[in-house]
Amino acid sequence: MTEDVEIIDNEFLRQFELQIGDAMARIEYALQERKIFLTKFEMPEELEEKGYREIFIKAVFDEVKERGINLVPTSPEIAGFMRKNRRKYKDLLPVGINI
Repeated sequence: MTEDVEIIDNEFLRQFELQIGDAMARIEYALQERKIFLTKFEMPEELEEKGYREIFIKAVFDEVKERGINLVPTSPEIAGFMRKNRRKYKDLLPVGINI
């Protein structure tokens, strides 16, 4: 398993996708002004067991950082990741939002 995964931004379905073999993980989002709300996290158990959860979320966070927009994690899984990695990603949160 490599940390260098390729995520796809499916703008039509408003979700980031990670395809590994036949399995696909997705993070649904909503864009509003200069913020992206990460609203739903779905990952097949087989990918979860192989440790792809953090790799996928980190790749999405890095993509958001590259775009220079703020991130609002409304999904419990993504908010949990943000809490565990607060130092590294706190600059992605909009002013006044605490996780």
